Parts: sequence; C-alpha cells; structure tokens
Amino acid sequence: MRKTLIAAAIAAATCSSAALAAEGNMPTVYGNIQYVLKHTNVDGAGSTVEHADNGSTLGVAHDHEIAPGVTGFFKLETESINADDKTGSGGIDGLDEAYIGIKGDSFGQIWVGSDDSTYERAVDEVAQFHEVGSDIGFNYDTGEGDLIQYASPSLGGLTVGAAVQVNGDGDAQVSKKSYPWQLAAMYEVDALELAFAVDSNDGGRGGDNNENSYGLRGSYSLDNLRLTASYETRKDVADTIGLMGVYTLGANQFALSYQLREDDTAASDQNDTVIVQALHNLSDHMYVYVEGYLSGSDDAGEYTLEGASGDKQSIASVGAVYYF
Repeated sequence: MRKTLIAAAIAAATCSSAALAAEGNMPTVYGNIQYVLKHTNVDGAGSTVEHADNGSTLGVAHDHEIAPGVTGFFKLETESINADDKTGSGGIDGLDEAYIGIKGDSFGQIWVGSDDSTYERAVDEVAQFHEVGSDIGFNYDTGEGDLIQYASPSLGGLTVGAAVQVNGDGDAQVSKKSYPWQLAAMYEVDALELAFAVDSNDGGRGGDNNENSYGLRGSYSLDNLRLTASYETRKDVADTIGLMGVYTLGANQFALSYQLREDDTAASDQNDTVIVQALHNLSDHMYVYVEGYLSGSDDAGEYTLEGASGDKQSIASVGAVYYF
C-alpha cells in the first residue's frame, strides 16, 4: 500500500535537499518504522489479532546537475525489515524501489529500474491510499521491476506517461520473454484532475490473462476536501470501481471510501468493501491512525481465516508511523 503522507514527506525532503546536493553533493537518507495492531474477523471462520510491521523502509536519494536544465537522480529504498519482532527478522532483506534517471523542464523525465508503475500512479489512487489496505484493487499484471518509464512535462495541464517492462531470457520471475507496456494521459486544470491509462498485461508473470486493463480516474480538490472516483475494466477478469473522500482538518485527516469488484464470469460474483480512516499528525515526523474495513461477497468462500472461510469480513486496525 502506498503511504500517502510518507510519500509526500519523502518528496519534500528530496526537493529540499537540492540545495545541499548543490553545495556538498550529499545524498538524502530517509526512512520510517510502521507498526499496526490488527483484528480480523471472518463470519464462520473465527478471528485473529496481529501486531505487525506495516511496511517499514529505509532509503537514500540523490540528484545533481548534469548540465544547465538537466538533472540526474537516483533512489534506493529497502523494505521487509520486520520491525515488530527481531526473532523473525533477517535484517533488511527486501527491495521496494531502485532506479536512476534524468529530468529536465524541456523534455520531462526518463528513469530505469524498480518504481511505482505509470498505470498505478495515474489511476490506482483509491486502492493505494489506505494504510492497511483491502482485498479489492485494480487488476493489472505489469509489475514495478525492470521498467523503463517516461513522463512528459506539463503542456497546458496535460502530461503523458509511458512505460515498458523488459522481461528478458533467463528472468526467473517470468514465464516468457516479453515487453509489456503501459500508457497514460493525465490532465489537471485548477482543482480538477482526469486520468486514463492502459496496461497490456502480457508480461508472463502469472496473471489472469493477456487482456488489456483500462483505467479511469477523476479527482477534485476543494479547499480541505478531496474527492476521487476510479473505474477499471479487464475482459474475462473483472470490473472494479472506487469512490473516496478525504477531508483534512488541521493535523487531522478523515477518509471514507467504497470499493466494488464484479467478476467477469458467468456467475458475476460481486464483493465490496467500505473503509473509514481517522488519522492524526502528532508532529512533522509522526502520525497515528485507526482504520475499519467492512467487506462482503457473493462467494461463500471469498475470505479465508485459520483454515475456514466465509462471505463477510471485518478488520479493525490501529497504527503508528515515525518517519524522517
């Protein structure tokens, strides 16, 4: 799940480090520790309580001027720290993001490596927003690794993005050599944002099928309120919608969202989730939150817990995050 506040803070830290980089060419080191206490209940299958690491990371970023108006940059971010229990942690044993690139006001940005994909950034806001995350999300297979991505500069509010994933011979994560691609167009005018994206889904990474995913998103920001609606369709897989409102009041943030998935099968099973969030910023480096999830499905075996299953699930979570 994308941690929205953390991502914004990291971006601000990276931008503010430009002066440092110019003077001393020093990289920016950042990180966070995220804890969550989560209670999950599935009707007919019982309940569990878990205290867990919710995605702690440690990273380093740097940029420098290659030529007037042209900047080179890199980022390396690790995960899987398992900060909740040292007996189950092998240290830093996972990679979240790693890329290098160049950017300029005249040509945009091109970067290579592992990062959030063009499709995800353009249209997958609702599913990526929450701290814990529901079982419903958009259906696209092209992952976040082996990517070559491009983002154009803004042309009257319009930006375009493109990505290709290079799945070569001998890549253990894929079943075939392939070059899946993504395209996106995003338009911003005043408080309105519109986005459209497509993912070819032909990477051989164990996805449902080879059909394209098509996603749409519209967002409107009015003072402290942000409203977002999204829709995705993928033939022979599912149609998914998301609706979300986020209200910011001083150091507090309140969010309400609804997600619905309808399977593209003969049964046309549906499952949906309502999510509420209340978040409080204790300082510029620490926040706490509570999130609640209520989910239901036409499929009697949709949710599984402790070897049993049911068609209704509820999650209650409370968490804390420290970031720098």
